[in-house]
Order: sequence, then C-alpha cells, then structure tokens
Amino acid sequence: MKHIKNIIFDYGNVIFLIDFLKTQHTFTELGIENVDRFFAHAGHDPLFDEFEQGNISSAEFRDGIRRITGRPELSDKDIDGAWTSLLIGVPPVNHELLLKAKERYRTFLLSNINEIHLDYITDYLKKEYQIESNDMFFEKVYYSHLVRMRKPNREIFDLVLNENKLNPAETLFIDDSPQHLKTAQELGLHTHLMTREDSLEKFLYRSGLLEK
Repeated sequence: MKHIKNIIFDYGNVIFLIDFLKTQHTFTELGIENVDRFFAHAGHDPLFDEFEQGNISSAEFRDGIRRITGRPELSDKDIDGAWTSLLIGVPPVNHELLLKAKERYRTFLLSNINEIHLDYITDYLKKEYQIESNDMFFEKVYYSHLVRMRKPNREIFDLVLNENKLNPAETLFIDDSPQHLKTAQELGLHTHLMTREDSLEKFLYRSGLLEK
C-alpha cells in the first residue's frame, strides 16, 4: 500500500473496542425481551439511525427506548447505563499507532456515533488518558450526529473526500462493517475490514503502512 496517502479510520472496534452483545445482555437484564430484534451490529431499529444522525435528542432517544421496549418505567440512568455498556475502551497502543500514522499520512476519523456515547467517550479519554478529545490524533474528525449523516450513505463519504480534496485512489478506509466498506469501494477507496481476530496494530504493520 505504498501509494496510500490518506487513511480514514472508523472508531468502534477499530480504535475503541466495543461489545454489542454486552449491551444486548444489559438491556435483557432490565427486562427487555427480544433485544436482538431492535439492536444488533448487523441492523437495528430506525430509532438508533435517527439518533446517530442527530435527528433526535438524547431525551427523545430515551423516550424511544421506553416505547419500543414497552418499559415506560425505565429511568434515564438505566437506559444510559445499558446503552453505554458496550463501550469497552481504547488499548493504549492504538493511540500510539494513530500518532505514528498521522506523521506519515493525512488521517481522519469517520464514526457513526451519538450524543450519549460521545459524552461517555470524551469523559473516558479525560480520565484514562488525560486528553480532551480525539482531535489530536487526526487532521479532522467526523461524527455522524454532528454532521447529520451516517455511514453507509454515500453523502458522508463525499463530505470527507470533497471537503479535504482527497483522491479516493490514494485513500484507505478501515471499518468493521462490510456495508460501510461497500459504499467506500463503490467510490474508489481502498478498504480493509477489521475483524474480531485482527487488530489495528497487526494490520498497520502487516500491511507495511507503518514500520516498527
């Protein structure tokens, strides 16, 4: 990949480890049945897409959870606790890798995320790493709920490419969702699917993008 000049990183399960099953389990513990029907990695209720696109507020999201679960008695704390339980953390080596990558490439973050998760992650980064945000690791950060669009829709890829004048043929996109990579490939980007068995560290060195 010697011709690569730009790298666009996804966040969840590329940089920040997440566990969808953990949130499913936590929702189930709250008495919510058939949670896999409305929240899973492969697909979920439209409520989650609306939240990730910034079309509804955190309060409206919580009310939506009460509605689709049929549990009006759930507190904000209960819902936030279940919703953030999937957020595991960042292996320290990943921050080191991002800084090394930034020295060699133009790097960007493109994440489907929402207000509750970003607030939690911002607090986590301050407590665990004493940093204010992810901004220091990238030339520019794109969060879906702030730009009001989300992957795999083409418009969010067009935004990143056009705003930064990136040549797709010189750009690599790393993500853990095949449906997101499909759109990137259609636009001419190089892609890599991050799997549970792999890691950002293994891939960056194995591919020759970084050298030890």
